[in-house]
Amino acid sequence: MSHQPERKEKNCLNCGTTVIGRYCHICGQQNVETKESFWSLTKHFVFDILHFDGNFFHTLKYLLTRPGFVAKQYCDGKRNSYLHPIRMYLFTSAVFFLVFFWMKNENGFVSVETSKPLTAQQRREKIKDYQETLAENPKDSTKYLRRISLLKDTTKPVSYSNLYEGDTTISINSKSYSSIQQYDSIQGSLPAGKKDGWIVRSFSRKTIELSHKYNNQSGEMMKAVGEAFLHRLPYMLFISLPFFALILKVLYVRQKQFYYSDHAIFTLYHYIFSFILLLLIFAVNALGDWLHWGVFDVLAVLLFFLWPLYLWIEMKNFYGQSTGKTLGKFLLLNFLGLLTIILLTAFFFLFSIFQL
Repeated sequence: MSHQPERKEKNCLNCGTTVIGRYCHICGQQNVETKESFWSLTKHFVFDILHFDGNFFHTLKYLLTRPGFVAKQYCDGKRNSYLHPIRMYLFTSAVFFLVFFWMKNENGFVSVETSKPLTAQQRREKIKDYQETLAENPKDSTKYLRRISLLKDTTKPVSYSNLYEGDTTISINSKSYSSIQQYDSIQGSLPAGKKDGWIVRSFSRKTIELSHKYNNQSGEMMKAVGEAFLHRLPYMLFISLPFFALILKVLYVRQKQFYYSDHAIFTLYHYIFSFILLLLIFAVNALGDWLHWGVFDVLAVLLFFLWPLYLWIEMKNFYGQSTGKTLGKFLLLNFLGLLTIILLTAFFFLFSIFQL
């Protein structure tokens, strides 16, 4: 709402209709003075922010204290006092991912150290792995023997990067390839029944491409894939919204009073609560790391277990069914929701690989 003084003239500057009151009943534009001072513009900005905050904190209060209440109120048409679910989802998800990626940069969620020297125990484990590989595939011996000799030479430190220096071949299904062209040539010479299928061929070609791109260093390659996947995580969660709502629609198919849009609103507010709860868990963990008090670890675990409990109460309050029916549908929702997330994660992970 603008805090500019109302115009004396009663013609709408947008559509020309005679205005009765502050707003035009045809187009909705406010009939206010068009010239604003810088101070007036600043006040307008502040008032709009406070108005947003007022609705946000009013919604937040009931979202945290009365599971399912805000979604029920919104679906019943009592909407003016609450922030629109899509607007609140965009705001809370933006804050969540800003904090999430800041923490990632600080703590290195996907950091894979390839230049750090291996410990004595790591050397022994790698030697054992290479010897087992050689026993299974004696023909592919050159690079494994070189790695074993590096690891056995305890006079100099060896890192994962050192182990892969100089390797120009990539092993796929017990066969070594130095390039995509070599792979395609070998595949072309095989009879139809022995050629790799489309899926295996696509993965093999991409593996060879990435191995060359990252100098055959699997740690660096997986780090790049992890980074690419994490930056697509917001899109994955957003795409999961309609699937989550669809599962609810199927579970409550006999509840004719609920439309798909009602399930979508329920889903939006649940995701909003999830973002806020995760932010609280991040904050509690950060306090625990700072103060070194074990009580914060316990509190973080309790907050995590609050998540499914909240969803169960939320479903019971919103849909109004008995405790037993709600519990059964709660378990089905979690199973189908987890399956959906696994499938979406696999899709986005593969997509991240092929986008590198």
